[in-house]
Amino acid sequence: MKYTLAFDVYGTLIDTAAVLNSLEKLIGKETATPFMNTWRDKQLEYSYRRGLMDKYIDFSICTQNALDYACIKFHIDLSDKQKGALLDEYKTLPAFDDVAEGLETLKKAGHRLFAFSNGSEEAVTKLLSTANILNYFEGVVSVENVKMFKPSPIVYTYFLATAKAKKEESWLISSNNFDVIGAKMYGMNSAWVQRSPDSIFDPWGVAPTAIVHKLTALVKKL
Repeated sequence: MKYTLAFDVYGTLIDTAAVLNSLEKLIGKETATPFMNTWRDKQLEYSYRRGLMDKYIDFSICTQNALDYACIKFHIDLSDKQKGALLDEYKTLPAFDDVAEGLETLKKAGHRLFAFSNGSEEAVTKLLSTANILNYFEGVVSVENVKMFKPSPIVYTYFLATAKAKKEESWLISSNNFDVIGAKMYGMNSAWVQRSPDSIFDPWGVAPTAIVHKLTALVKKL
């Protein structure tokens, strides 16, 4: 069967940890990793909170606010220029090593591929283009058009309408627990990309349809 595949972008296709090298140079190796993790966690938390409050704002602002929070938490005084450089780097992060091959295999198998993100269409398109993987996708679907963030059912409904696809014929592929569970509870198939053996799937009693460690393994799970 040929499926419609909705790929999460940040952390699934694109390696957000690639900013670590820059952070190490700015704030030192000891602090860089916890700083980076706090930045990422707060970025997602702020999107959840805005969704619950029905106060949508571009995802890049959540990213900026989360960076400000991390600086306050770790007592690090970065200049506006340094923050700007980090935020600019976030717009041009690389893809994980397995992504191009995995997408190529899935596309050749006849599946429809879409990028599906909390980020704006402009930002995601630039990100995927810079990472040289934009050509694999039939389209980029952003939540900005419904002004809501994942894992709201609103965004999964919007994706299916945009892709002209049915729930049972669609898969959400993500390394993010909240996205996988959100799609599965909505009624879509979902694949969790467990990029680290230390990653724990939320014990909600909602299991992914499939689990893979690399995108190259996904085609055999469909």
